[in-house]
Amino acid sequence: MDQLPLVDTADDHGKRLIVSSRLRASQPALSFTVSALPQNDEVSAMSTHTDTADNQPAGSISGSAPYAIYSERASASLSVAQQVVDLVLHRLANGENIRVLGLTGPPGTGKTTVAALVAEILETADVAVAGIAPMDGFHMSNAVLDDLECHDRKGAPDTFDIWGYETLLARIQASEHPVFAPDYNRGLHEPVAASILIPTEGIVITEGNYLAFDEPGWREARGHIDFLVHIDTPTDAVMRRLVTRHEAFGKCRADAAHWVRTVDAPNIELVAECASRADAIVSPQTGE
Repeated sequence: MDQLPLVDTADDHGKRLIVSSRLRASQPALSFTVSALPQNDEVSAMSTHTDTADNQPAGSISGSAPYAIYSERASASLSVAQQVVDLVLHRLANGENIRVLGLTGPPGTGKTTVAALVAEILETADVAVAGIAPMDGFHMSNAVLDDLECHDRKGAPDTFDIWGYETLLARIQASEHPVFAPDYNRGLHEPVAASILIPTEGIVITEGNYLAFDEPGWREARGHIDFLVHIDTPTDAVMRRLVTRHEAFGKCRADAAHWVRTVDAPNIELVAECASRADAIVSPQTGE
């Protein structure tokens, strides 16, 4: 298999290392059917077909190559997922325990899609995945945001129930019993409690903007993440994606652009400032 791009990682002593990212030689060539991937602008598949996919759940990895045309963003997400999986497999092979795998990066970087791909690839490598518990499940409700007069900053760090998120990660780490995690419904624009069942065994993937944020609550949540990967994406690309996302959810282009400039941009800067607190930094690659 071709060698993947170099990724920058930090060891436990904070030193910077350059690791050549390569999937295990024994792992089959990666091919996906993507109809069960997140239904947003993260992934665009114009057509998908496999000879053996009829009896597989949608979104699963197929052992035979599908005939699919992926967008550049889908290729970038797959590249990031491959790099993350390689780093996880390397740590597991060295005897490290990973109960909680964190994916962080600025809004609009494709974390939800990457998390789904990482889960699929790990399972094909015979690594048990318990589920995905997103940070976005801890958005404050719109009613609470209105009461606190911060609805116009929805998505900023202080608009999340961070101590609730920290408690969830602690319970997942304890593995004493199955845990129900909340999810965020983008159709309702609201968090929905007890949406995701997390078993006591397997890797739990959590993804969100502020997993490396060095402030009370966030700092404690970071302590429950065994391996944290920051997805580094060019700011101009992220800004374009966010405008498109806000338009897709009902804002006119002018309002979408205004929200990105006034709300998303400061959050993007915050995420970039704390990227060094991640264990590894990977960048999307296309045209490999």
